[in-house]
This record gives sequence, structure tokens and C-alpha cells, in this order.
Amino acid sequence: MTEHTAKAFDSDLQELARMVAEMGGLAEKQIADAVSALAKRDSALAQRVTQADVHIDTLQREIEEKAVLTIARRQPMAVDLRDIVGALRISNDLERIGDLAKNIAKRVIALNSEFPPPKLIRGVEHMADLVLGQMKAVLDAYARRDDSKAMAVWRGDEEIDAMCTSVFRELLTYMMEDPRNITFCIHLMFCAKNIERMGDHATNIAETVHYVIEGRPIADQRPKGDTTAFAALRAGER
Repeated sequence: MTEHTAKAFDSDLQELARMVAEMGGLAEKQIADAVSALAKRDSALAQRVTQADVHIDTLQREIEEKAVLTIARRQPMAVDLRDIVGALRISNDLERIGDLAKNIAKRVIALNSEFPPPKLIRGVEHMADLVLGQMKAVLDAYARRDDSKAMAVWRGDEEIDAMCTSVFRELLTYMMEDPRNITFCIHLMFCAKNIERMGDHATNIAETVHYVIEGRPIADQRPKGDTTAFAALRAGER
């Protein structure tokens, strides 16, 4: 009976990990599709991104329900409990990443096929590439229980912050050079800020992976770049 219960518990934990991995894959696709829609001026793809967000939301609710039932049935302790709490935390961050991707898609739709020159989007695309790299690495760290890889993601957040500030300054220059760029550039600034926030959530996931593996939070202060130039945009998002 004990062996059967242990196997059933292992199955519950494996299913939670599988669901988190599935949710992570959906979140990565949302990021890639949203930025692709922006770069290709594809309002139809942007619309599909906004509609697909419901799948991520549904999967998060399923993970929450599975986690609560597993805790109630198995009464886990120590590392097993950390696994379940970790799945809950990571699913919350992935849900927020999906929301941020949807926000970018909404701005593509709002532009209504009036898009800036491609050169204005390159910085945003580069930021998205960095974040997608962080996402892939941290989800792999979670799947493999690789603390060193999770810590590398945690330390890499500063690079995304620096890129965000660089994009902001570049867009500000374009706005000053030609007032006709103002509307486009403001939309792109908010897209860049959404991507920067995705990087923050990837860092959150890295902290959770460390907690699951080591049983304690990261003691050091999180490295952050200078994002003061985006203070006004942050206030506008609240």
C-alpha cells in the first residue's frame, strides 16, 4: 500500500512538472508570435496571440487545482512540498508572461496596419531574443533541476534591463528627429517595457528553481540595470 501511494505521489509530481513544461512552451510561443506580429505588421497573427492567451490561463488554473489536490491527498513535506510550491509559483509567472505577450499583440492591432520603419523595431526584436533565450534556459533548468543554469539566468537579467534603456534612448532620438514617429515609438516603448517585465518573470522563475533545489531563497540582492528612464511608462501601466 505504501509503495502504491508513493508511486501515485510520484505520478502527481511528474504530472505537475509536465503541465508547467507545457505552459512554458505556450508562453514562449506567445512571445515569439507577438514580436513576429509586430515585426511583420501582421494584425491577424496578433489577433491569434490575444485569443491564445486563454489556453495559458486555463492551464494555470489546472495546475493550481492539481497542486491543491496533491497537497490535500499526500500531505507532502520537505523537497516534495517545495516541488509543488515551485510549480505554483512558476505557473503564476508564466501566466503573467502570457499577459505581457498579449499586451504587445494588442498594440499591433491598435496600430491598425500603420507601422514604423523596420529599423525602429530592431531593438525590440533584440530584447525579445534575449528574453526568449532566458526563458528556454530557465525552463530547462527547472526540468533538469540545474541550479547553476538557473543562477546564470538570474544574473542575466541586468543585460535585458540595459538593453531596455538603450532601446528607450534610441526611440526617443527617433521621436525628436521626426514628430511623425512619436505615435509609433510610444507603442514600441510600451512593447519594450513589456519585454523587460518578461525578463523579470524569467528571473522570478530562476529564483523559484533555486528554492526548489536548495530549499532556501537566493541570499544575494537581485542584479538590476538602470531602468529609471522607464519610470513614466511603469506608472502608465498601473
